[in-house]
Amino acid sequence: QVQLVESGGGSVKAGGSLRLSCTASGLTSRQYRMGWFRQSRGKEREGVAGIYTVGTYTAYAASVKGRFTISRDNAKNTLYLQMDSLKPEDTAMYYCATGEANAKITNWLLASNKYSSWGQGIQVTVSS
Repeated sequence: QVQLVESGGGSVKAGGSLRLSCTASGLTSRQYRMGWFRQSRGKEREGVAGIYTVGTYTAYAASVKGRFTISRDNAKNTLYLQMDSLKPEDTAMYYCATGEANAKITNWLLASNKYSSWGQGIQVTVSS
């Protein structure tokens, strides 16, 4: 059973930075897609960034491209999201997710229905 545990959230002022981490356990397949999603009050969950555990495919939401960087450390089974130049509209609950991947299709990295395991979520609050 796959388990995901997020850490690194908190409160920061606009323009600041945070780094989220997600440690995974129970991964047994050769390849996974891993992603960060977020949901703010009254809005639907949206894909923020995604990456495959093999290769260099990544994807970002237009709203975070150039400010957020997704990376992974396969040896530590850990996924990261470096968030720079944060804005108040980045305030949300952030979720780590993973799913087995038989093919690397970039468009699927931000599709929540392509993920089968989810973390409990971690709050990020950006004040103006």
